[in-house]
Amino acid sequence: MKYKLSVLMGAICYGILSTIVTKAYAQGYSLGEVVGSQLLTGFVLAWMLVLLVGRRDRRQDKHDAAAETKSVHERKLSWKQRLLLMAAGTPTAITGLLYYESLRYIPNSLAIVLLFQFTWIGVVMQAVARRQKPGRSMLLTLSVLLGGTLMAAGIIDQGVAELNWLGVAFGLASALSYSLFILFSGKAVPSVHPARRSAWMITGGLLLVFVLFPPAFLFDGTLWSGLLPFGLMLGLFGAFLPPVLFAIGVPRIGEGLTGILGASELPVAVLLAAVVLHEHVSALQWAGVVIVLLGIALPELFGRLRKKSALILE
Repeated sequence: MKYKLSVLMGAICYGILSTIVTKAYAQGYSLGEVVGSQLLTGFVLAWMLVLLVGRRDRRQDKHDAAAETKSVHERKLSWKQRLLLMAAGTPTAITGLLYYESLRYIPNSLAIVLLFQFTWIGVVMQAVARRQKPGRSMLLTLSVLLGGTLMAAGIIDQGVAELNWLGVAFGLASALSYSLFILFSGKAVPSVHPARRSAWMITGGLLLVFVLFPPAFLFDGTLWSGLLPFGLMLGLFGAFLPPVLFAIGVPRIGEGLTGILGASELPVAVLLAAVVLHEHVSALQWAGVVIVLLGIALPELFGRLRKKSALILE
């Protein structure tokens, strides 16, 4: 149960971010300042965790000579591996930039729905990579996701005339970037301790953001005049806690259940948009959110039904 709760809490952390970002924008902070302060906080927290893990390992090594040889080997990373992890971390920084930029043009409730299009974009990417056509169950899932998205986005009850298409483009681009992050992150040096993987990936994302948006906020007093609380909250709930919580829970519960529990980010973000930011979310949009969640859960449900059928036939 604790591993399921770990993944659930990680997803809830992600769901909080858009509300914090909107509040930061209302205070006049820019995209570069928001994302830069978030990743800087995540960078500091991630490397503090690495130091704590390293200290714990050294204490264990003193009592076990065999473990010492193993742990020393695991702690050694070549620069090629470090660069690979840093490169794998850049899509998550790009996702944050695109997603947060979309919040300038469209409501939070719509931005999070667009980000969740990574569910079917990832399926299409895998189908193209494997040169396999999606099966009937997957096509049904994609249809459910598309229908739910049209409802959750407010397109059915409000029409397309009310949409800001630049914001929609940024939202869909964030979904594409997040799909790439999922695709590459799991394959980048998987043997390394999760804390070290996260730290190097956050480092890569931070360097990219600082190249695109030079961190003037570190020197002109902006950080200490009000940006720091937003950076701390975004770094804690966005760059640090979710990767750690997922690293604890995902290996124990599997990717299928992770996808279902991870989808809790969607209703959390929409709920906070309605309650905290006072965005109007219609009953039809809430129904769309429920349908999107159902679409995300369908592959896991189909898989379990097939397993039960196979056991009955045996």
